[in-house]
Amino acid sequence: MNGYAHYDVIRSPVITERSTALSEHNQVVFKVAADAKKGEIKAAVETLFKVKVKSVNTLVRKGKVKRFRGVKGRQGDSKRAIVTLEEGYSIDVTTGL
Repeated sequence: MNGYAHYDVIRSPVITERSTALSEHNQVVFKVAADAKKGEIKAAVETLFKVKVKSVNTLVRKGKVKRFRGVKGRQGDSKRAIVTLEEGYSIDVTTGL
């Protein structure tokens, strides 16, 4: 896998109150491609951020039905990965790559 493929797997970090609390337990949350597999996510994080990954948990967040100017619309589903890092490693998602 080349470097460009890793950028296609990892879309963006998720910066929420919950994901910030997880960072205390050596975990980072990323939005990932819908068809990304756990092995691909692990390889992408290890290559891009130069860290060791202990485990990867994934979930699909179902899109919500919202209204915009009275018209019903539906947000798309998004896949997220909770990446647990080995002891001694950390990722500062606020700085970017």
